[in-house]
Amino acid sequence: MITKRIIPCLDVKNGRVVKGVNFEGLSDVSSPVELARYYSDNGADELVFYDITASAEGRALFTDILCEVAKTIFIPLTVGGGINTVDDFDRVLKCGADKVSVNSGAIRNPELIREAAQRYGNQCVVLSADIKRVDGVFRVFAKGGRENTGMEAIAWIKKCVDMGAGEVVVNSIDTDGVKKGFDLEMLEAVCNAVNVPVIASGGAGSEDDFVKLFKALPKVDAGLAASVFHFGEIEINHLKSELKKQNITVRL
Repeated sequence: MITKRIIPCLDVKNGRVVKGVNFEGLSDVSSPVELARYYSDNGADELVFYDITASAEGRALFTDILCEVAKTIFIPLTVGGGINTVDDFDRVLKCGADKVSVNSGAIRNPELIREAAQRYGNQCVVLSADIKRVDGVFRVFAKGGRENTGMEAIAWIKKCVDMGAGEVVVNSIDTDGVKKGFDLEMLEAVCNAVNVPVIASGGAGSEDDFVKLFKALPKVDAGLAASVFHFGEIEINHLKSELKKQNITVRL
């Protein structure tokens, strides 16, 4: 069985880690550099770093904090926010990122995925999809969940994987920050559509939610969360011990 990954997510705004509910009502949490170091030292398998207002504000992702984070940690780092061109990929990778996450930039120009995959390899290109149910249909949202693109989400994800995305982060806006469990219906639909690693994001509230995720959907490769880790509600090493007890393969 594939080793399941546990991934904290740092949503960064104005140089600070923030967290909201359903992508709204952001509150200040911590310094990204300090938090990244803590997770690197305490059992996280990877780290995701999003500059959450870069796309909405139409600017490039800030790089000074990113360079500091990359120097501080010893686990793979995925970075996203304001990634609109292959040059943005280049800049972020030179700052120390291992993978680059693209969302709104790919919606504007899907060829960005193909170009980046050809230049840096599929394993470097992560599609981040913010998805919400609209009249019972999974729809893709852009600009940090602010804008309904009208696109059906599963077809969009499949198209991006066919173009070269080597991994998919599925962000459920419906369950984001609510802490009632991952969006299993949405995740199952994605897992059935693609053959690349799928990362579940949005809804983790307890260790049991991770157990249910990996038991219900063995194809899901990783569970990503923010506030439950940031506020100490779940301790990653303890979570991994619990997963191991449940016969779920993790790196201890």
